[in-house]
Amino acid sequence: MQKIFVILAVLLGFNFSVLAGVDINTASQADLESVKGLGPVKAKAIIEYRNTHGMFKSVEELTNVKGIGAGTLKYLGDQVSVQEENTSTEKTTP
Repeated sequence: MQKIFVILAVLLGFNFSVLAGVDINTASQADLESVKGLGPVKAKAIIEYRNTHGMFKSVEELTNVKGIGAGTLKYLGDQVSVQEENTSTEKTTP
């Protein structure tokens, strides 16, 4: 019975992570290309923008990336996300 519970817990955890979408702040080129509506050119542009300007604070910031407009953003829907833990820019001092 415990094995079944563990398996279910793992599967549910996996499903929730899929529902969250691909995190545009940590995604690799391949991860981004797996999103319907993002090909190699847009995936590369997202990574270059992220490397130049820093982490995205929201998915809506994707419209700042060349080749991604409001229409593309709407099409992407919940396939992409920005995880909250990745958006913190606060620095702690001892």
